[in-house]
Amino acid sequence: MGRPWRAPHRRVRGPAPVPAWTVQRRVRSYDGPMADDVSPKTGLGVVHLFCKAGPTVDAEGVVGAVKAARADGVQVVTAALLGHKADLCVMALGPGLGRLRALQTAVQAAGLVVADSYVSLTEVSEYAKAMPEEMQRPRLYPQLPPEGKPAFCFYPMSKRRAAHANWFELPYDERDELMKAHGRSGRTFAGRVLQVVTGSTGLDDWEWGVTLFGVGPDDLKEVVYTMRFDEASARYAEFGRFYTGMVGTVEDVLAAAGMA
Repeated sequence: MGRPWRAPHRRVRGPAPVPAWTVQRRVRSYDGPMADDVSPKTGLGVVHLFCKAGPTVDAEGVVGAVKAARADGVQVVTAALLGHKADLCVMALGPGLGRLRALQTAVQAAGLVVADSYVSLTEVSEYAKAMPEEMQRPRLYPQLPPEGKPAFCFYPMSKRRAAHANWFELPYDERDELMKAHGRSGRTFAGRVLQVVTGSTGLDDWEWGVTLFGVGPDDLKEVVYTMRFDEASARYAEFGRFYTGMVGTVEDVLAAAGMA
């Protein structure tokens, strides 16, 4: 018989030297908001977090996270959602993306699971640049949620690039006229629906996020149905998933979702 197999003897050596840049990285720690926060030059950063409950939810932690963000100047809208896609929405608007990220981190640490999300910026579209500043400002710096409009809906959308209907191949004047007609349809719902359109080209999977606040859910249904007949939508629009619910205080929203 041959000799039994044994692993070859290896000399034990100390750890390989670590590059200096690695050591410097390791000693850095995150101890609060980023010193140089990333912010848009005009307008606000916006994040929609569509959440479900994790195994355990610290309701007080969620409430504290929302209140802390508001204390830092972030607008936070909370809504209880219907259907299986998510239980609640946390919509936050603020000048610094780092502070929005901190809010997301805090609600996740409190037990909320982000099932879906959307990142965008408030904007004045190229078709509204000629509007007076007093009309542009509510688009760049909306005050949310609007009073008396508790019905909530969000959906993303893009303009079609099909061979037979490519929005981006149309001349500007034609696109401008189509968007003006689209806007006239929307203004017929003034007082019943507030529409907040945020831009997300290069930031998320779609090109715009549309958040609607209505007096009732039938108002939301009617405005979307009516405006889909406009050529700007009927021929050139693509739509993503819809989320529908009711705006409320963070405490009431958590209670409605069975988390408080």
